Amino acid sequence: MEKVTIGEASRQSGVKVPTIRYYESIGLVREPARSAGNQRFYDKSDLRRLAFIRHARELGFEVDAIRTLLHLQDDPKQSCASADAIAKARIADVDQRIRSLTALKAELETMVEGCSHGRVEQCRVIEVLADHGQCVHDRH
Repeated sequence: MEKVTIGEASRQSGVKVPTIRYYESIGLVREPARSAGNQRFYDKSDLRRLAFIRHARELGFEVDAIRTLLHLQDDPKQSCASADAIAKARIADVDQRIRSLTALKAELETMVEGCSHGRVEQCRVIEVLADHGQCVHDRH
């Protein structure tokens, strides 16, 4: 089985070297085999695990959720109900973020429309930024 250094593992998995070390320190990735000179060596399963973690992080999963998903992946015979619950919770988070960003966009549009490109003393953008109470939306 081919083993690669941490630099090559980083290149192949898309995970930065310090992040790989961090994942090792918190137990998401096992301590790798080491050479006589104490150099880390990773195998294909390590690279797959790093890619899984990277992808999960890109999708916004928190470390604790990823830890649970990795445990599920390590024991594929168990029910996927936990994985479904974790994904559904992430969907709810994304939906909340979309609502918040939509409100933010509407607020910014209202500020720009109210500015009329006049003088700063009459600029709605400056007024609203100076006084949150003037915002149309309270959650953004």
